[in-house]
Amino acid sequence: MFALGKLAYDLSGRELDLGLLGLAEFAPAALLVLLTGSVADRFQRRWVSSLGSLGEAAAALTMTAYAFTRPSAVGPLFGLALLLGSARAFVAPASRSMPADLVPSERLPWLMARWTIVFQLALVAGPVLAGLLYAVDPRLPFAGATVLFLLAAAGYALLPPPLVTLVPDATPVTPAAAAAEASAELTAEVAVEAGGEVDAGAEPARRGLQEAMEGLRVVRRQPVLLGAISLDLFAVLFGGAVALLPAIADERLGVGPVALGWLRAAPGIGAAAVMLVMAVRPVRRRVGRTLLGAVALFGLATMVLGATHSYAVAFVALLVLAGADALSVFIRVTLVPLVSPPTARGRVMAVENVFIGASNELGAFESGVTGQAFGPGPAVVLGGAATLAVAGLWGRLFPALRRVDRFPTPPTAPAGSAEPAGTVATGSTGPEGRGPAPA
Repeated sequence: MFALGKLAYDLSGRELDLGLLGLAEFAPAALLVLLTGSVADRFQRRWVSSLGSLGEAAAALTMTAYAFTRPSAVGPLFGLALLLGSARAFVAPASRSMPADLVPSERLPWLMARWTIVFQLALVAGPVLAGLLYAVDPRLPFAGATVLFLLAAAGYALLPPPLVTLVPDATPVTPAAAAAEASAELTAEVAVEAGGEVDAGAEPARRGLQEAMEGLRVVRRQPVLLGAISLDLFAVLFGGAVALLPAIADERLGVGPVALGWLRAAPGIGAAAVMLVMAVRPVRRRVGRTLLGAVALFGLATMVLGATHSYAVAFVALLVLAGADALSVFIRVTLVPLVSPPTARGRVMAVENVFIGASNELGAFESGVTGQAFGPGPAVVLGGAATLAVAGLWGRLFPALRRVDRFPTPPTAPAGSAEPAGTVATGSTGPEGRGPAPA
C-alpha cells in the first residue's frame, strides 16, 4: 500500500488521492462484513486465508503489470486498491481467528505477543524496503508484494487443522462427524432441488441472513467485546497524531526530512520494545484495567507530542504512545478471540476488522481536518485529550470490561449452557453480581 500511495501521488500530486486510496481499500471490509465473517466460520479458515492471499497476489500482480505500462492516470489505482481490499476483507477475519483455533487458550497470550512483534517489525521494515525498491524501479515493490502474498498463501495452506471442530452449539465433534453431517445436509438440499417441496421458500435465505448477522449480535450482546472493539475505534479515531507528523516536524519542531524519518520510525521502535517485554512477561492479571490504562497513557503521550517544541520530547512521546498502543493491541487481539464463541469467531473478527479499518482511515481524516482548522499542535492536543476522556468514559460504560482480571478460557460447557463464549475471570463479582468469583 505504501508503493501504491507513492505511485498515486507521483501521478497526481494530490494529497486527497492518498486518503481516497485508503478508503478504497477499506470499503470492501465494510460492505462485505456479513459475507466475509460467515465464510470464515463455515469453511476451514486456513483455506479461506490461503485463497484470499492468492487474491491479494493477483491484485499485486495486476499493479505490477500496470506499472510496466508507464501509467499517467491515477484512476485505475483506485480500482486496484478496491481489488486488494476485497481479497484482504476475506483474509482478515479468517487469519485473525486461527491462532485461537491452533493453540490451547493458556498459550494464546504467548503466541499473540510474538505475532504482534512480527507485525510491528513488518510495519517498520515494510515501508523502508518498499521505498528502497521504489527508488530503484517503481515496479519492484509491486513484484515483491506479489511474491510475498504467494508465500503467505502457501504458508496458510500448510498450517495444521484446528485442534477441535465445533458445531454451532459449541459441542466438540470429530472431523469425521462434521463431514458426515455436511454430507447429510448436502443430500437433503439435493433432494429438495430435485423436486421436493419446501414449506417456506424464504427460510434458507432467512437463516443465511441470521447467520451472517450473528457477529453483530454477539458483539452487541457481550459488553466485553463491544467495549474492547469500540475502545480501539474511538482511541485511534481521536489519537491519530502520526498522520500529522510532517506538519509537526516542519511547523513546531523545525526539523528536516532526516529527523522526520526518525520520528516516523519512533512508533515502531516503541511498539517493538513493549512487545519484546510482553513476549517474556505477558499480561496475565488485571487485563481490563491494563487495557484502559494503556489507552489513557496513549492519550497523555499524544497531548505531550502536540504541546512540545522539543524534538527530544516529541521523540520520547512517540515511543511512549506507540508502546501504550502496542500493549492495548496485544490485550485486544488476545481477548477478543477468546471471548468470542468459537463457531462465530470469524464473524466477530469481520466486525472488528471494520472497526479497525474505520478507526485508521477516519482517524487520519479527522486529524487532517482538525489540523487544517486549528494547526497541527492544538489538533494533536485535542485528539489526545479526547482519547483520555474515552478511556475514562469506557471504564464507566463497560464495567464488565474494566473488571476482566484474566484472559478467559474457551467454552467447555455442554450444549445449552447459558454462557455463549469463554468465561471471563473478574476481580470481583461487583454489586450487581455480574461475572464469576475470582479464580
